[in-house]
Amino acid sequence: MFQPSGPWYKVLYIQVLIAILIGILVGWLWPGVGTSSWVKALGDGFIKLIKMVIAPIIFCTVVSGIAHVQDARKVGRVGVKALLYFEIVSTFALVLGLVMGNLVQAGHGLAPRADAAAVANYVKRAEGQKAVDFLLNIIPDSVVGALARGDVLQVLLFAILFGFSLMALGERGERMRGLVDDAAQAVFGVIRIVMKAAPIGAFGAMAYTIGEFGPSALGKLIGLVALFYVTAGLFVLIVLGLIARLVGFSILKFIVYIKDELLIVLGTSSSESALPQLMEKLERLGCSKPVVGLVVPTGYSFNLDGTNIYMTLATLFIAQALGVDLNFGQQLTILVVAMLTSKGASGVTGAGFVTLAATLTVVSPELVPGIAIVFSIDKFMSEVRALTNIIGNGIAAVFVSWWEGELDHVSLHAQLK
Repeated sequence: MFQPSGPWYKVLYIQVLIAILIGILVGWLWPGVGTSSWVKALGDGFIKLIKMVIAPIIFCTVVSGIAHVQDARKVGRVGVKALLYFEIVSTFALVLGLVMGNLVQAGHGLAPRADAAAVANYVKRAEGQKAVDFLLNIIPDSVVGALARGDVLQVLLFAILFGFSLMALGERGERMRGLVDDAAQAVFGVIRIVMKAAPIGAFGAMAYTIGEFGPSALGKLIGLVALFYVTAGLFVLIVLGLIARLVGFSILKFIVYIKDELLIVLGTSSSESALPQLMEKLERLGCSKPVVGLVVPTGYSFNLDGTNIYMTLATLFIAQALGVDLNFGQQLTILVVAMLTSKGASGVTGAGFVTLAATLTVVSPELVPGIAIVFSIDKFMSEVRALTNIIGNGIAAVFVSWWEGELDHVSLHAQLK
């Protein structure tokens, strides 16, 4: 049984949970207050505070993880294992979404009001989202620009190259390695300060959401929302649960272990908002530092399980709502296209919707107008997308550490007791 240290009202996850509940009440009872620019700014401001340190955290942890490894082949081996794991587990997520969508067929008989104007921006952003462009965009125009924009993949690429460069320097790079390590600790210190504002951010984000869409929005297209929640839950408990059991721990205990991070994600709808704290907790859990430094940042672009489930499930839902019958071949196309387009989502709020637009554009142009069908409730599915993504990336880091033979089982069982 979890026993919080100190007064209950000083425990972060309790503060965040209370803030979310208050935010729901304010948005419901006083929607004018909930939708005010100042309340909205509380949520937006907290996410910006977190995002400002994402790039430095990724750079420092990846560089440190690689630079401290004596064997360059190990870094390549970890990378290959991580990508192999990502693709296999992502395929399970995509297939589960297709299976549940075909079994339940929640879209049949729906005739919702389509707000095409509201989704025009997402469709426009999705039009240029091609595989070739995605690969080219991994290469930054400048390192400074990548860090300034906080582009995860671009920063990751430079960090990997810089880490290998420091590794090749040997003893001459010792001072720089120490500097990077110290910088990482300093940035984690910034995160600990910023996290004190998590309840305020969660309140603002939730109050604005309920105030903007109204409590009735929670009942719109409830079939799809409920189906997505159930499917994501099955994926976490069964697929990720089996992986966790293979390593030797309980998925439920792991979820309890990262509950602070999950509640922050729940309030902000962005899995990136908890990335730095997740990496720190995974190291305390017994995961190898080099593995955490490589797997977790990479997973935020290549291991988005919640986004994968959402895309196949939502695509089938839209097709059913529009009366479009998709044959087996077309559904296989959805699987392949979604596997590619999901790599462009980075865990930021709305990214899953953009990738859905990109998937529909490629699979069948006649489905594109149906994007508006799920727009009004996308906000209420983005939380589960983000929650599933962060749990999936945490399990990935533990599994790859175990696969590498670098998982401290003593620490693992001590933290998850």
